[in-house]
Amino acid sequence: MSYEMIALLMFSSMMLMLLTGQRVFGAIGGIASIAAILLWGTGGGDIPFSAAMKLMKWYPLLTLPMFIFMGYVLSETKIADDLYKMFHVWMGPINGGLAIGTILLMVLISAMNGLSVAGMAIGATIALPELLKRNYDKRMVTGVIQAGSSLGILVPPSVVLVLYAMIARAPVGQLWLAGAVPGLMMAALFIIYIAVRCRIQPELGPALAVNEREVSRGEKYRLLLAGLLPLIIFAMMMVPFVMGKTSLVEASAVGALTALIASVLRRRMTWDILILCLRNTLGISCMFMWIILAALGFGAVFDGLGAVKAIESLFTEQLGLSPWMILILMQLSFLVMGTFLDDTAMLVIVAPLYVPLVGSLDLGMPRGDILIWYGVLYTITTQIAYMTPPFGYNLFLMRAMAPKSITMRDIYGSITPFVLVMILALVIVMVFPQIALWLPNLIYGK
Repeated sequence: MSYEMIALLMFSSMMLMLLTGQRVFGAIGGIASIAAILLWGTGGGDIPFSAAMKLMKWYPLLTLPMFIFMGYVLSETKIADDLYKMFHVWMGPINGGLAIGTILLMVLISAMNGLSVAGMAIGATIALPELLKRNYDKRMVTGVIQAGSSLGILVPPSVVLVLYAMIARAPVGQLWLAGAVPGLMMAALFIIYIAVRCRIQPELGPALAVNEREVSRGEKYRLLLAGLLPLIIFAMMMVPFVMGKTSLVEASAVGALTALIASVLRRRMTWDILILCLRNTLGISCMFMWIILAALGFGAVFDGLGAVKAIESLFTEQLGLSPWMILILMQLSFLVMGTFLDDTAMLVIVAPLYVPLVGSLDLGMPRGDILIWYGVLYTITTQIAYMTPPFGYNLFLMRAMAPKSITMRDIYGSITPFVLVMILALVIVMVFPQIALWLPNLIYGK
């Protein structure tokens, strides 16, 4: 059997395992281990072993539990609730103001947690009931929460970009900085759309009633200070890192410790909440470690087969596609896979194939910059796929969290304009790579 056929058999077997509902790391790692033993005998068992050693020696991985713990502390101690109360008071008097405040809330939640699911959960439990109670259009509301949650894997500290960094052998710090400007740009585009749409159709996002606006100036400033606490925590973590005073791992430890101290000083932390945060942090961290381990093993088998070189030859020599055509086809494949896979599964399945191919393309940039830029493109594209009917992951997550009055048809209809905004953001970052590369080159170029 040719190496190309073996690679195709491995890929199809893995997809079949995933479609049967097997765990991602089990399907990917199992197929990789079986293929390694069949191809190279008992010596093939060294491949997953060496992948495990590589994983355990990867120092930046320590950031993963730190940031996850920080996010859980801030959400479980209800510090995130203070943020929404602040936006409620300060943004409520304008049309669509609470929806704009929800987007800003999602940006800050993303900066605290790095997981899109966390943003969706907090938005659905805090913002959704408040918006519906104030006669916001239900399609507008569900679209805002889904779109805002998409910022979770783009705005630093993104957990998914840690996974991409491990597979692509790219620096995590540069990837996080690369996602910051595109993430804020996408949030700004969402806000512009909401503001314009609610200005044209005020009934979609009415301003707060006069009696709800009557809050004393002292109360407004008290809420402002309470809502700024997460920003202060984020600044204490990221400013020393950006200035080069701390390493990435040290910055993550500062963030986790600052969040814990803040929750204790606000008298929000209890032993039960602390145990819950630690248990959830352990569970999420172990899940990502197993996925990374499986992906490294699968990629090593593919490298050993020479499948990556074969695919590169197919696209560039046999089909004669231009670098930009290859890049666009990759993004389209993510959109298709996103209808039935989550972002981590998509990454570990195709990264061993796509990352070396992207790095070899002649796009007029150094290979290191291309891999950083492509990581941002990947995160934007997978979030678009998450929200694309009929099987987008976020659509069903929204259905599980929304009240019965919001139907699946409402959820499908709500997301279309926000998907178009995200496609616009993707095109802008593809055409102007410096939007993603400017900040990491500025900081790391010093």
